[in-house]
Parts: sequence; structure tokens; C-alpha cells
Amino acid sequence: MITRRVLMIRPHVFGFNEQTAVNNMFQAAPSDTDSAAKALQEFDNFVAILRSHGVIVDVVQDDPDPPTPDAIFPNNWFSTHAGGTLCLYPMYAENRRAERKLSVIDFLQKNYKIENLLDLTDLEKEGKFIEGTGSMVLDHQNKISYGCLSERLDKEAFTYWCNKMQFKPISFKALDHKAQSIYHTNVMMCMGNQFVVICLESIPDEQEKQIVLESFLQTNKEVITISQDQLNHFAGNMLQVFDVDEKPHLILSNQAYKTLNVAQLKSLEKYNPLLPISIPTIEALGGGSTRCMMAEIYLRPA
Repeated sequence: MITRRVLMIRPHVFGFNEQTAVNNMFQAAPSDTDSAAKALQEFDNFVAILRSHGVIVDVVQDDPDPPTPDAIFPNNWFSTHAGGTLCLYPMYAENRRAERKLSVIDFLQKNYKIENLLDLTDLEKEGKFIEGTGSMVLDHQNKISYGCLSERLDKEAFTYWCNKMQFKPISFKALDHKAQSIYHTNVMMCMGNQFVVICLESIPDEQEKQIVLESFLQTNKEVITISQDQLNHFAGNMLQVFDVDEKPHLILSNQAYKTLNVAQLKSLEKYNPLLPISIPTIEALGGGSTRCMMAEIYLRPA
């Protein structure tokens, strides 16, 4: 089950977040003074490209107060699910908790039917975090949640969410090229209807790797592997979406697209055309790419 609609937050104050940089290897401090304006231009271009390809995009303007430099990545603090469930998540960085703004929740309540609320934000008081579909990669079709454990994905919280949402949990450790924990699962893995993109070499434990591969086999997913270097260029941070004609598209950044080889492109293009979008400022300052900018909407319209 792939989304037919996404929600994106148009940033008010986008910038480098020192609180998230402690465990996000992708972030780099700005080298110029007009990076916020460049990011806004990249965001508007992103939305225009999606809409020109028939993808339904809800855009909510971020409120100026309080300032939230990472508001452009909404999929970390909420997710929506078929059946009318809205989930709110506990966030690792204190200044990211302010992203849970009433303006976004009000928009969802006014435009969609929300039947249930699963609010896990109290876990922040216990120092336990689960950052939405950043820290989990969901196979909605087969009700399986994949998660690489890190400071931003607590195993106990992950298991609790899976039990509540009736997903099978599959957790593992994943390491970057410096042998540090990968902070979000969605930078090393992308789930499509008929395929999965994954950096298998980032999973050091062979038993955990086999459990993950066995799950892909059982759910009939073609496994398309990427390298650590490709992961470092956001090749794992992609999202498959359907347009208004029920045709799939794979959204990825221009940087990610350029790092894919011919065989990988051929495998992916069997299932959907690729839609590369240039967002270099957002990737460098925010440490997230295209997938992080889109929160899937599985709720029914109000």
C-alpha cells in the first residue's frame, strides 16, 4: 500500500540545527548567508515538480513562533494510517519537539477523518525516542516495521508502537562508514510495493541481516542493494508515491540519482519512473533528503 497524497511543511526559518547534528552525519554547517532563501526556493520547486506529475501535495506554512529549523521534515513527528489513526512521536532533539504545532494538527483534523490518536510524546520524559517514519521504514502492505536501533529509536518504544499498530517489528543495528549508529532507518532503506532498496553492508550482524533478507523473501520484494558511499549520497532516502492516475513514481534527490549505477537504475525503472529533484541546500544543512520532507497521508478526506 503506497500513499496517494503527501503533506509537506513550507519552512519559515530553515537552518542548521546544532542539536540534531550530534548524531546526524549528513549535516554540514552553512557556508553562505542566503542558505534559508535557497532552501525555500528548493522546497517550492519540489512541490511544483510533484504536482506537475500528478502527485497530490498538501502544503502547510510553518508558523514563525516558535522557530523550528527542521520543520521541513514532518515525517519524524507524526504519521497517519489507514483506518483513521494519527500517531505523534517523541523526538530526540528538544528544539524539534516544538514542530508539533497546532496549525498542522488543525489542518489534518479539518481536512481528514481522524478516528484514533496514538500519542507517544510522554516517552520524551523517559529519554525514549521513536522518530516516526524516519526511524521506522514501514511495509504497510504486509504490516511489517523495520527499524535500525539508535538514540532516535528505542527498542522498547518501537515494540510498543508495533503492538499498538499491529505491525510485526524487525529491529537491527546499522552502522555508517565510521562505524557509528545510523540515526534513521530511512537513510539506509526504502520500501516500495514490489522492491526494497537497502544498504546491506551497513548491518554488521549476519544473523540480523538474514532475518531482514528472509522477511523480504517472504513478502516478495526484489532486493536492490546500495553501497555505504551511495547511502552517504542519500540513495536510501527515497519514497514511492502514486499519482492521481494510480501510477507510481519514485521520488529521490538529484544527488541520490547521480550516485546510482546502470544496473540499479534498470531494476528500479521496472517498477516506476524515477523523479529526481535538486535540493542540495536542504540536504547539506538539514541532513535529510526527499523522503524526509514528505509525510504520507493515509487518512480519508473529511
